[in-house]
Amino acid sequence: MIGVETQEVERKVISILKILSDSQEPLGARIIAYRLKDCGVELGERAVRYHLKLMDERGLTQLVGREGRVITESGIEEMESALVGDKVGFAISRIELLAFRTDFDLDKRTGSVPINISFFPKEKFGRALQAMKPAFSKGLCVSNLVAVAQEGEMFGDLIVPQGKVGLATVCSIVVNGTLLKAGVPMSSKFSGILQIRNHKPLRFVELIHYSGCSLDPSEIFIRAGMTSVTEVARKGEGKVLATYREIPALCQPMAEEVVAKLKIAGLGGLLLMGNTSEPVCEIPVGLNRIGIILFNGLNPVAAAKEASIEAENHGMSTVMEYQSLIKFQEVMG
Repeated sequence: MIGVETQEVERKVISILKILSDSQEPLGARIIAYRLKDCGVELGERAVRYHLKLMDERGLTQLVGREGRVITESGIEEMESALVGDKVGFAISRIELLAFRTDFDLDKRTGSVPINISFFPKEKFGRALQAMKPAFSKGLCVSNLVAVAQEGEMFGDLIVPQGKVGLATVCSIVVNGTLLKAGVPMSSKFSGILQIRNHKPLRFVELIHYSGCSLDPSEIFIRAGMTSVTEVARKGEGKVLATYREIPALCQPMAEEVVAKLKIAGLGGLLLMGNTSEPVCEIPVGLNRIGIILFNGLNPVAAAKEASIEAENHGMSTVMEYQSLIKFQEVMG
């Protein structure tokens, strides 16, 4: 029993260290407790304070100012050598959590939708917008609704770093979340690079299964420069970020109804919904299942990377109120 309790404590410690490592400034117990909820860890402010005191003694964290904590070199080493079991499958857990937190009402068009957050250099943001414009115009994304935040402002539960501009794009998990609320179970299989030929999806040329990945796979693909989103927008030929999901065949009518309502609300990103047990883009589909391919919400950001404009991406980041989002065209001015 002691071993189990020790392992549980270590998981909480690693979660706190991860939050501190992702932050650009010292964090207090209240903010850490709030962000832990996004990681599926329920820990009150008082309990976080207790853990931080122990972590200070171990040299993993350091007190800065009155209450803020930062991660130390030892803390970074501890986090990087964390239990392998804690890292594997983090992406699928993240998807499930964000789907649960999505409470978008299809009829009233109110509630929260999942978002990705990208931080661009302030001086390059104008160029980034121009680079992303074709991807938004051609619908190579989940939605043309976005949000923008300036340096120092809170964006979801992240603070926009100094010298950066934050851009929120709608995440494809919005489909998972709305289907879940409608009683349709959706299984998220993998994220990949989808080849487009003559404006139509052809096949996946690269893929990473969510169940064996600790990061959002799309971040890896963007960093590696594996997309040609701009070419797809212009010529209908190239490679884009896409995700593959499955639903029970019995649920297809309900799924089609939900997807149609999402489209009216400017959400969704559905690229293809297959037929019962039939392969989709050369991907075999399970018995009495239907394969679904969705555009990835970070395709516009990938287009900016293609134009040599780097961004710090936090895929599958958090949720944001639908009514606080604006059309990309309004950001362009």
